[in-house]
Amino acid sequence: MATTDQQHKKLPLFPLLSLLCFASVFLALSLSKRASISKETTHFRPTPTVASTSCNYSHGSWIYDPNWIPNNYDSSCKEIFKGWNCISGNKSNARDIIKWRWQPNGCDLPPFDPVRFLQTFRDTNIGFVGDSLNRNMFVSLFCSLKRVSSDVKKWRPAGADRGFTFLHYNLTIAYHRTNLLARYGRWSANSNGGELESLGYKEGYRVDVDIPEGTWADAPSFHDVLIFNTGHWWWAPSKFDPVKSPMLFFENNQPLIPPVLPDFGLDKVLKHMILFAERRMRPGGIKLFRTQSPRHFEGGDWDQGGSCPRLQPLLPEKVEELFSLKNNGTNVESRLVNQHLFKALKGSTFHILDITHMSEFRADAHPATAGGKKHDDCMHWCLPGITDIWNDLFITHLNSIKARD
Repeated sequence: MATTDQQHKKLPLFPLLSLLCFASVFLALSLSKRASISKETTHFRPTPTVASTSCNYSHGSWIYDPNWIPNNYDSSCKEIFKGWNCISGNKSNARDIIKWRWQPNGCDLPPFDPVRFLQTFRDTNIGFVGDSLNRNMFVSLFCSLKRVSSDVKKWRPAGADRGFTFLHYNLTIAYHRTNLLARYGRWSANSNGGELESLGYKEGYRVDVDIPEGTWADAPSFHDVLIFNTGHWWWAPSKFDPVKSPMLFFENNQPLIPPVLPDFGLDKVLKHMILFAERRMRPGGIKLFRTQSPRHFEGGDWDQGGSCPRLQPLLPEKVEELFSLKNNGTNVESRLVNQHLFKALKGSTFHILDITHMSEFRADAHPATAGGKKHDDCMHWCLPGITDIWNDLFITHLNSIKARD
């Protein structure tokens, strides 16, 4: 035995070392190839967030799957506004938009099941309160439900712009149009003078920060679920020109003196409207506030030749270039508005539906010039499209809230 052991000890090391080197090189190449494949299949990944016990559906990746066919609806849904129907409008990537699937970090976002939704939320009223981006989302939900339940009554409940009841389930969904949440209208100087007149104001828009717009004032007492948004109109110089037609804020029927800027006015409106909804919401009602939907104008704003010609989602570094508050670019509005929202909602009973970051990547999913538009529409979204994913997220939140309650 001693002799055999001695012979083994005297075996030359060169062949053994050669074998080990070869194995190391092979392993390194294999890992490198695997990393490369992983990188190719997870394009456009945001910076990962710290893992938590519950899934943060708002952070993840857009993954292209050419075989992905969402079980929602198609361009034949008549409720789709013509300017958002990118398939009918012959947008070149219209059919590819829905082949990008949202994959949250460390979990899965359940796809929307319209039949199950109708069954789960039988005898429920759901209201979307906000600007045309909330209508974008409302139409997405309607088209998904209409595909599986065609017995529908069209009406305008509680001041809504439009609404539908799915009769077999007694489920009502409605859209309440409001640009600022608060009541507003044209203001002109009084010939008898006043505080604003004494400061030289001749005309503008009066915004009553403590009075909700009539289109949704009755919504909290009618709906079981409300989802709010605001933001796009607050910095709209084409409507509220700071010199020719400024926003003039009133509280308790008196003008705020000295006059304040829109960002301060937004804080005031959010404070009052959140309190109004909380006081008027029917018992057991669920209130959500959707974060700001990003615009993707490049080369200028909508009236300055800006466009959104991209056919694929943005890379992370381009997202930061377009949306960073530090850069203060054309599209900074979304993160700016969100700062005001998060501050106002702190301590409230509202749930936050955060769609901003996932949407910042999707510069490819706007109508742009589809349908022969004179200006690129880089604010609204194609339907079918990304607002379908917002509804996946919305319904997942609703199911989670319902389970907790």
